[in-house]
Amino acid sequence: MYEPIRAKSVHSTMAGTTPEYPHRSREEELDIQLAGHLAALLTVTDELRALAPGAELDAAAERLAGQVARLRAGEAPTRIPPAAAHGTEELLALHRRAHALAGRALVVAASRADTAAAILSAELMDLHAAASERGVALAP
Repeated sequence: MYEPIRAKSVHSTMAGTTPEYPHRSREEELDIQLAGHLAALLTVTDELRALAPGAELDAAAERLAGQVARLRAGEAPTRIPPAAAHGTEELLALHRRAHALAGRALVVAASRADTAAAILSAELMDLHAAASERGVALAP
C-alpha cells in the first residue's frame, strides 16, 4: 500500500555517527524544567511577600529557594526585588499565577519522581487556592 523509502535520510548522513552537540538525558531535561517552574514560582512568591508579608509566604520562599538550588547543583536562584503592585485584583492575579505555576511544577516533579518537590508544589497549590477563594491576602 505504501511505497518504500528508496533513499537514505539526509539528516542521518549530515550528522554522521558522532553528534556535534551534547545531548542531555530525560532526567536532566526534567531537572532543568522543574527548576525553571520552581524559580518562576519563587519570583511570584516574592511579589506576594512584598504585597502581603506573612510567615507562610516567607517559609515557602525559603523552601522554594532550597529546591531550586538543589536542582541546579547548589547554584542559588537569582532573586530580584519585586515590582510595585497595587490593589486586591493584582494580588488575586498573583495567587492564581502562583497556583498555576505550582501545578506545572507538580506535574514535572511527579514525572521525575521527586517527592520533595512534589510535596512542596502540592502544598503551595493548596495555599494559593485558599487565598484565591478567600479573595484576600494570607494572614501573617
